Amino acid sequence: MLHHVQLATPPGRESALRDFYAGVLGLAELEKPAALAARGGCWFKGHGIELHLGVEPDFRPATKAHPGLLVTGLDAWADRLRDAGYPVHFDDDFPGMRRFYSEDCHGNRLEFLEPIT
Repeated sequence: MLHHVQLATPPGRESALRDFYAGVLGLAELEKPAALAARGGCWFKGHGIELHLGVEPDFRPATKAHPGLLVTGLDAWADRLRDAGYPVHFDDDFPGMRRFYSEDCHGNRLEFLEPIT
């Protein structure tokens, strides 16, 4: 069982992370343990997922590697991201799933999937 996924973020960008992951995606911010909080970054949880965003000094966005987020109401998620100004690229190449790709506030790739019923 997977506990969380970590993505990288540039230093000092916690406000943008909160705007995106809490504001746009509706995830709750988790309090980081004191020993880890000094390193920067943010942790978020909700909708059955937990994401940790860790500071990487020479940050480069993950443009191929990505978490695959299993959701319900895929079209509503796409609308939410588009309305907030983020790209949505649907892709029909995953049998049994509807999916699209987007990216977070720092260009990290995110995949949203919903089983075809």
